Amino acid sequence: MSFVEYLKEKALYFFIGILCAVFVVILLIFTGSNLYAVAYSFTLIFIGIAVCVSVDYLKRKDFYKNLLFCMRAMDKLYLLSEMVSPPGFYEGNVLCEALKLSNKAMNDQIAFYKNSMEEYREYIESWVHEIKTPIASGMLIVENNQGNAIKSIGEELEKIDAFVEQALFYSRSSSVEKDYIIKEQSLRGLVLSAVRRNSKALIQNKVFVEVEDFDFTVHTDSKWIDFILNQIISNSIKYKSENSKIKFSAQKSGTNISLFIEDNGIGISQKDVGRVFEKGFTGENGRKFKKSTGIGLYLCKKLCDKLGLSISISSEENKWTQVEIVFPKGGTHLLS
Repeated sequence: MSFVEYLKEKALYFFIGILCAVFVVILLIFTGSNLYAVAYSFTLIFIGIAVCVSVDYLKRKDFYKNLLFCMRAMDKLYLLSEMVSPPGFYEGNVLCEALKLSNKAMNDQIAFYKNSMEEYREYIESWVHEIKTPIASGMLIVENNQGNAIKSIGEELEKIDAFVEQALFYSRSSSVEKDYIIKEQSLRGLVLSAVRRNSKALIQNKVFVEVEDFDFTVHTDSKWIDFILNQIISNSIKYKSENSKIKFSAQKSGTNISLFIEDNGIGISQKDVGRVFEKGFTGENGRKFKKSTGIGLYLCKKLCDKLGLSISISSEENKWTQVEIVFPKGGTHLLS
């Protein structure tokens, strides 16, 4: 707040004060007062007004300057009411009180929705665990019976199980830090575990798997990485081509270790490859084959961010697709 702006805001008060001072001077003159007394009285009135104006202006200037500084410097504006210094004038106190009440109301609303989301997440997790029992029973029945129809039912049950698991991981993705164990893992062991898990689908779709001979250890959570690798392998199977092949390789670069998963499937168009991690984005291939939900890779990206990893995709349409997951070397990276 500049002094000119302050004067404009208080113009009416200053005008009335000056009129009163002029009236007092005229009254003193008409009552026959000494000119020195008149000048002395006018000077006292002027000095009094000037002192009051200056003190009031300085109070407001310091408060609003501090308020603007906090607004521009803070990345969490909801803490503004806690950072602003006491103003020392009535309007400022009212403003600060309004900010505190507004902040409290916002926090109460956030807490309400947070509790609602937590209850919903807990319900989803409970439902997933309950639904897995009949799915497992159905799969057991399929294994003990033969026939094309039974086989088709088994394939559909496996798809349902994959979607149910995806729902479970989606519900937990916002609170990974509550359900993880970061420890030293064999990268090759993690890859082989994911391949074994998808072995049936790989065999049925005649997809050849090549795992290069690498021997690296990484610090991560095996359960979440298994889910990420499973999603990537599932995508490779969905969008396979003739003589399909998935190749796993790894290399060390500086302090990082990169895992590469490459397939020779139908690839991703250049206009879509930059958006594959967006929530709900299915792309041209997803619309063409009607197999994509747009959630799998979104979850992979979200979980990698939570685990302190980076993930990227490069592709050439109708030729190949490569996914790179970068693991920071050592166990010092923290969940965000």
